[in-house]
Amino acid sequence: MSFLESQIENMERLYGHPDELAVTQPMTSGDMAVVKGSMKNGRAHDITLYIRKGESYIFIAKPFYPPGLFRAPSGGVHPDEDFIAGAKREAMEETGVEIELERYILRIRVCFESEKESVLWVSHIFTAKHVVGEIDPQDLEEIREARLIHPREIPELIRLMRISDRGGLVYRAFLTTEAGKRL
Repeated sequence: MSFLESQIENMERLYGHPDELAVTQPMTSGDMAVVKGSMKNGRAHDITLYIRKGESYIFIAKPFYPPGLFRAPSGGVHPDEDFIAGAKREAMEETGVEIELERYILRIRVCFESEKESVLWVSHIFTAKHVVGEIDPQDLEEIREARLIHPREIPELIRLMRISDRGGLVYRAFLTTEAGKRL
């Protein structure tokens, strides 16, 4: 699913026009299979949320991440779901908290490329604030753990993503670096 232009225009009107970047990310065939597996109903996007709680951000770890590796939560809007409702649903599923979107800081158009194929993807990155709720992921199949990460911890998380052998995490290192410049 790609967002209708009116949805994007509405998000920009409400939360500001984001900086825009384009990047190509090499992927193994296994990494590409993971990306393609997330493309149900034509999905080719994610909403990544930098959820501020106090002086820290709520980050998540997926079940297959090595110990100590966390990143900002992200997910997709379902077909016919309102963009804001989708962002709030994803925040609740992955972190257990209710949020309020603050700023639309970045839009990254990425081309994931393997030896045999390529996939176009768009990441929509927002800042948000914690409104209510304890950090307690609801989707335990997708999320192993969520916790507060102080900004001084983020460079080490970026390093761990970069040295992984997974193209998706290397892309998340790029996304996290770029988002950090705008937080």
